[in-house]
Amino acid sequence: MPEATTDHRRAVAERNLEAILDATERLLEQGAEASITAVAEEAGLSRVTVYAHFGTRKELLKAVVERAVTRTAEAIKQARPGGGPPFDALNRVIEVAWSALDQHSGMAQASAEELGSSEMADAHKAAFRPIRNLIVRGRREGVFRADVPVDWLVASVFALMHAYGDLVRAGTMKSSDAVRVLQATIAGVVSPLRTDATEGR
Repeated sequence: MPEATTDHRRAVAERNLEAILDATERLLEQGAEASITAVAEEAGLSRVTVYAHFGTRKELLKAVVERAVTRTAEAIKQARPGGGPPFDALNRVIEVAWSALDQHSGMAQASAEELGSSEMADAHKAAFRPIRNLIVRGRREGVFRADVPVDWLVASVFALMHAYGDLVRAGTMKSSDAVRVLQATIAGVVSPLRTDATEGR
């Protein structure tokens, strides 16, 4: 009997956690203030229940970002970053990653404003890995540049995507142009530099 009670409590806690994260995500995408009180009301739970899972709004925001990034990483995996020519794989990954970022634009803005760089890096680890592996593969095959650190290229890919997202929210760029522009720009970032000798041929 005690085991059944423990399992029931665990199931309730897991349902509440998902409800809290879902509510936070909805509020952020609506551009609403995702305070603990607002999240509790949106989730249909008490503030005490929300605080039992997250002591601060920042902890809640990091958790919702981590969940979104984990889902994005799964989508990236489905895009087969380890298969085919590296540039083709990179283009597929960019398409999937932009779709996720565009879908969660409110979350991206809130996290950029409230989370520090180390917290953002921690939250994005799940998505960093497959892209890092792809860049390492492209370098090994001699089609991606090898004159700068791998982690710098990974950071550049994510920075460009988030920068484009900022411009879309500001109304200066179109979301419908994002994949094309990002694929062209990121291709230029990861491509080997042409030497003077090569240019002269």
